[in-house]
Amino acid sequence: MQNLTLEQKIYQMFILGYEGENPLACPEFIHALKSGLGGVIFFTQNIYDKEHFKDAVSTIKQNALIAPFLSIDQEGGRVERTLNLYGGSHYLNARAAANKGPETVKQQTDWISQELRYLGLNMNFAPVLDVDTNPANPIIGDRSFSSDPDKVTEYGKIVTDTYKQNHIIPVGKHFPGHGDTKTDSHLEMPEVDLSFDELENIHIKPFKALINDLPAIMAAHVHYTAFDREKIPASVSQNVIENYLRKTLGFKGLVISDDMVMGGIKKFTPFEACKKAINAGVNMFIFRTCNEMTISLIEQLATAVKNKDIDPKKIDTSINYISNLKKNVAKP
Repeated sequence: MQNLTLEQKIYQMFILGYEGENPLACPEFIHALKSGLGGVIFFTQNIYDKEHFKDAVSTIKQNALIAPFLSIDQEGGRVERTLNLYGGSHYLNARAAANKGPETVKQQTDWISQELRYLGLNMNFAPVLDVDTNPANPIIGDRSFSSDPDKVTEYGKIVTDTYKQNHIIPVGKHFPGHGDTKTDSHLEMPEVDLSFDELENIHIKPFKALINDLPAIMAAHVHYTAFDREKIPASVSQNVIENYLRKTLGFKGLVISDDMVMGGIKKFTPFEACKKAINAGVNMFIFRTCNEMTISLIEQLATAVKNKDIDPKKIDTSINYISNLKKNVAKP
């Protein structure tokens, strides 16, 4: 991939969604695919019929300059993108599955894997490795396996290993832990005011235990006072990503942002957020919708690299992480 143009490299760093069932109805999205788009993320609005959706995935593959990650949030329970296929949730949430024991967690992950492979997908934003320590948390709750970090680690490893066995890329989230927040990062930037020891011994513990098992990790749009005095989310924090996740924990996989249109990152313009995140060590960005703004953003970032406002080495490093993972993806 090092023979790509600069613009193609920047496109490789994006995971984009599109509106509706037909990807061809979004010219900006097709333009992005033909320009080297790195990944696609699918939501409930894209999936109404299995065969129609498989056709859409096939269309995406045919129009892609480079084979993209084909991704989804399919946790089970509240976060399940196949709701339209079944008229509601088809799988247990993480807590309910964990309460039934390891065999249930393993079996359900096998079922989800088989469905994703049938649909033509190769990446799932799961497992949720957040430790649910705050009963007032409005966004994690039963998406977490447990309030016990050892239980989260145990079940998180089962899910991670099972997806990998089924040739689905698991993405552990939301680093360094969204379990103690009292606000929803979709709406605003939560703040976690715990000591570094508390973070390490509870919330980071599952990520640390699985650091050599996870091929990819999603960074949270949450501010952690133990890492940064400045009120910035982990997703743009050099202290969190480069200094701690990479250097201290030794993570060698792909770092992906949470959705960049969420309230937790709205403190910055999309360009400022991506620039800061690239400098912090984030390798790929999720934008749930591809539109003129997204295309313009990618062009702005390419210009910033040309002007040396962004270090070109950061881009090449990201391309290495992306290409290394893509080499290991078995095509469904």
